[in-house]
Amino acid sequence: MAEQAAQLAHQRRVLILDAVRRDGTVRVADLVGRLGGSDMTIRRDLDALARSGAVEKVYGGAVATAATSAHEPGFDAKSDQGAAAKAAIATTAATLVEPGSVVAISGGTTAYAVAARLLGIPRLTIVTNSLPVAELVRAAGRDGGGGAGGGGGAAPTLLLTGGSPTPSAALVGPLAELAIGSLHVDLLFLGAHGVAEGAGLTTPNLTEAQTNRALVASARRIAVVADHSKWGVVGLSGFAALDQADWFVTDAGMPAPARAVLTETVGELLIAGEEH
Repeated sequence: MAEQAAQLAHQRRVLILDAVRRDGTVRVADLVGRLGGSDMTIRRDLDALARSGAVEKVYGGAVATAATSAHEPGFDAKSDQGAAAKAAIATTAATLVEPGSVVAISGGTTAYAVAARLLGIPRLTIVTNSLPVAELVRAAGRDGGGGAGGGGGAAPTLLLTGGSPTPSAALVGPLAELAIGSLHVDLLFLGAHGVAEGAGLTTPNLTEAQTNRALVASARRIAVVADHSKWGVVGLSGFAALDQADWFVTDAGMPAPARAVLTETVGELLIAGEEH
């Protein structure tokens, strides 16, 4: 019963977020009529979404926060943001990789930082829809292998999906999804524009969300890599629920309430720089 109630609450909150993204504001009375819950139930849902930063409560309802966004920054615009946190996350995330694995890496600057730490791990195959990650691996092969990860071994084998590039330099669309759909990877490193309790992992780009779903479906295990600034940000389209993550790797700046949610939801929460 408790599990069913939790699932229903998650479904209501996703629908509420959809309404907020579409209309910019929602009223408790309208949500009661639309979703069928009680006034108290809907208010609890809004409280939970407000705690996660996904909405801002106002008298009689809630409105979209500044973090609820359809704007997609470019890769270069994001690459210098939170560089120290991304580096720490990447170092911790790289410890999850075993030699000889097939590793998928999504678009995004944190995922790119992880890729840089993998170049010295022997016998890797890297599947990616990220143009910057592909160039990083290609350059490592041209230079004789090794890289930020150390080790000096041969560079990973690279498999680059097709598709059309987004502003964040990720290849997306039917060609990318067709290529990804034929693969089975051991571990996926998955970045996100935003992470929130109700919405899960989100991106402003609808096509990228669909391609990310294909990556998720291809993976035996999933490691989400996201720094604390992503918490409470809700992009236009969701592509994975928090409970799909085997690991969630983040930095020490992640606030305590978010840590509590993640600890209860994901397989294992890893805080870079802290003892596990």
